[in-house]
Amino acid sequence: MYTLTRTLILAILIALITAQSAIAHEHVDMTSPRADQPLVQIALLLDTSNSMDGLIDQAKSQLWRIVNEVSRAQRDGRHPRLEVALYEYGNNRLQSHRQWIRNVLAFSTDLDAVSEALFSLSTSGGEEYCGAVIDRSLTELQWSPRRDALKMIYIAGNEPFTQGPTPYKKALHAAIKEDVIVNTIFCGNFEDGRRGAWMKAARIADGSYAVINQDRKIAHISAPQDDEIARLSVQLNGTYLGFGHGGAKRKARQHSQDKAAASVAQGAPVARAVAKASAIYKQSEWDLVDAMEEGSVGLANLAPASLPEPMRAMNTKERKEFVAKSAKKRKKLQAKILKLNEAREKHVAKKKGVNSKADKTLDEALIEALQKAGKSRGFSFE
Repeated sequence: MYTLTRTLILAILIALITAQSAIAHEHVDMTSPRADQPLVQIALLLDTSNSMDGLIDQAKSQLWRIVNEVSRAQRDGRHPRLEVALYEYGNNRLQSHRQWIRNVLAFSTDLDAVSEALFSLSTSGGEEYCGAVIDRSLTELQWSPRRDALKMIYIAGNEPFTQGPTPYKKALHAAIKEDVIVNTIFCGNFEDGRRGAWMKAARIADGSYAVINQDRKIAHISAPQDDEIARLSVQLNGTYLGFGHGGAKRKARQHSQDKAAASVAQGAPVARAVAKASAIYKQSEWDLVDAMEEGSVGLANLAPASLPEPMRAMNTKERKEFVAKSAKKRKKLQAKILKLNEAREKHVAKKKGVNSKADKTLDEALIEALQKAGKSRGFSFE
């Protein structure tokens, strides 16, 4: 009886260790970039008080244009890893003891999660404390210690920068110490922003000052390539193989954010499709193709139940062939989308022309500041 009990306990311990090993392989930490890969960290600090509906709408509809600009960036022939964080401030639905500030999303490489976070925002009246939200983003987020990283805060709003209990200059000097550039985006006219210290704040923290019309509606210029890009984007989703805990859920989120983009602006689905075809859109935390390409997971170590349904009955060789086939198909689809987009951009450029007098929108302000700061850190945008 004693021997049987010991044997049973030993068997249970072995089973638990095996299970824990399988779980560990399904939750591999893939948050650290390779040392030789350029890094871009962007924290978006958005005013979600009553008058900022237009700002939030622009953020939702223009996210993928901004991502595509980052995807063009290169340093020493390498594309950067992009990490995005999101804060909202100035909303009276938030907690007063936290100064009406909420960290919506910590730094993430999952751009679908960024999109989902933006679509979760809604506006309501409140107190807008710029110094406080900058200070919170500096102390709460995991900013990289790398001196060659491009680290930026974008703060957008329409109230004086000087409001709140945290001295804005103190927060900005803390940003300088951490080598974080602070770009300010005032929703209103140039002089009001200057008087409200938005220009001064940008200058203190080595950033750019921009003024935007948050309520400006951008006219969409359709192109002959749009329908084909949309069709290929749907096919591209089919090459993603969700694995591990939450893999199926995050694959579903990819589809839901396609629908979200289509709900806000005519041009957003095309911009999102192009972003999905770029080097910046990586889903190695839940997609087998990206994870195996990155070398962060091995098929032999994954339990069948953690794999996509079609792969569960396969042996290891068949699984590898299945993933390789999906990877090959993805590369072909991405190449087609990018080629179509080149033709599309030429078509749109001819139709659009240049209107230098038009008020800036959020994406234009962000891209302008990104290019300026990026070039100062050795990035090219070609």
